[in-house]
Amino acid sequence: MWKYIFLNMHFKTNLIKGKLVKRYKRFLADVILDDGTEVIAHCPNPGSMMGLAKVGSKVWLEPNNDPKKKLKYGWRLVEYGDRMVCIDTSIANLVIREALEKKEIPELSYQDFKSEVKYSENSRIDFLLSSSGRHIYLEIKSVTLMRKKGIAEFPDSITKRGSKHLKDLSKMVTAGHQSILLFLCMRSDVGSVRIAADLDSIYDTNIKAALKSGVQLICYDTEVTKFGVSLGKPVVVEI
Repeated sequence: MWKYIFLNMHFKTNLIKGKLVKRYKRFLADVILDDGTEVIAHCPNPGSMMGLAKVGSKVWLEPNNDPKKKLKYGWRLVEYGDRMVCIDTSIANLVIREALEKKEIPELSYQDFKSEVKYSENSRIDFLLSSSGRHIYLEIKSVTLMRKKGIAEFPDSITKRGSKHLKDLSKMVTAGHQSILLFLCMRSDVGSVRIAADLDSIYDTNIKAALKSGVQLICYDTEVTKFGVSLGKPVVVEI
C-alpha cells in the first residue's frame, strides 16, 4: 500500500519529473522536464546540497500559478538511488507543525504552540511550546547530507546562522526555560546522524557546548514520496 495515504504534508499540486541541468546562484536551477521543455525552478535550499545537485539527477518540481511568484516551478525532491530526498528546507517545519498538532512526537506532546515567535537578539524560534506555564523553545533543522551509507550529517556547509541559534537556545536554558533542537532528516535511508565537523568545525564546537548547557537534541527521519512528506521514526544522534 502506498504510504502517501498517511502523509503529514501533501504537496499542493502534482509534482512534475525532470532532469537537473545545473543549480546556480544557490536559489536557481535549470531543469529539463520529461516532455523536453527546459524551465527555471526555484531552489528552496541555502546549503551546499552536497551529493544532491549532480548534473543529470532526476528531480521533481512543483508547478504553481501564483502571479506573485516570478518562477512557476519549485524544486522539491531529488531521487537518490531508490529513495526520494526532500531538498525544500521549509517543508521540515510543515511536517513538524502537523506532528505537533497530532501529538505524534512523544517528547513534544504539549498543550499549545506558536510558530515564528521573536526571542533572544534578532531571532525567531521555529516553535514556542507551552504547557502548565512552562515554555519550550523548539528549533528545527532540515538534514539531507549523506556521505556514508546510512549516516546523515549536519550541516552540509558552514552555517553561522545555525551557530547563532545554538547560542540563543542556550540562553533560554540559562533563563530557566527548556530548549530543544530537532534534526529532521528529509529522507528515509537514515540509521544515525552525526555532525559534519569537517565542514563546519565551529558548529561542532557550539553544539557540544549547547548540549552541555542543557539544550536537548532529538532526531527523526521522514518518509518522502512524490505525493508528500511524513514524519518517520526516531533516529540516533552520534555526538
